[in-house]
Amino acid sequence: MTTDTRPPRRIIPPPVVSSRGDDATPHTNVVRDVGVVIVAGGSGSRVGLGELKQFRWVAGKPALLHSVQAFMSRADVAIVVVVLPKAYAADPPPWLFQCDVDRLLVSTGGSERHQSVVNGLEDLPEEVVIAVVHDAARPLVTDATIDRVIAEARRGHGAIAALPVVDTLKEVDADGRIVRTVDRTLLWRAQTPQAFPRVMLEQAHIAAKRDGVGATDDAALVERLGLPVMVVRGSERALKITDESDFARADALSALRE
Repeated sequence: MTTDTRPPRRIIPPPVVSSRGDDATPHTNVVRDVGVVIVAGGSGSRVGLGELKQFRWVAGKPALLHSVQAFMSRADVAIVVVVLPKAYAADPPPWLFQCDVDRLLVSTGGSERHQSVVNGLEDLPEEVVIAVVHDAARPLVTDATIDRVIAEARRGHGAIAALPVVDTLKEVDADGRIVRTVDRTLLWRAQTPQAFPRVMLEQAHIAAKRDGVGATDDAALVERLGLPVMVVRGSERALKITDESDFARADALSALRE
């Protein structure tokens, strides 16, 4: 699948699906109005070995597949847009289609992360009102974390998964000499997923393009407009795979329950 020729936008009511928990839980109606953009457009050059890190196996399956299946397991998700490098968007790996292909779309990444997010947002159908952005480099996202960011977005503001900083932080100069100790009390480490009312996130990206501003974090673009973004508890499992050593760490973390 490829988005070189994008289908015309369609306006249809969000589908209502039946969701059931355990045998003691009655059926409830869930509106599929959440769209997910999984950013997997990076080259993964720091990992090396000539293979995209999002295609490497982690905890028994390709890293990207973990994230796609995590979001597709949810009844409220209408579509998952996977943003791949151009060379792969036209011919995605076959294992990607182990998912619900009716709720899967492959889009082409841009030269920068924020451009990839915009491409993914443009491919969301009209019925989507909550937009979630997730990095494929964080394969072990938990359903509880997804719940928390979506719940906040439904309250009308942005939300990011994050963890409080627990280490002592030092600011240093160019020579490595400590300038000061930074108060960590109000500091958090940002993760993904990040969720927003769709119109809010689109507005932020439109303004960023107009002003020539880029960012590696979608919340930063929303923040610069003075719009509210809340922090919700993330997960230690949500390691971002950056270097080769992170694959072994992710394998170990996969057994960790939130």
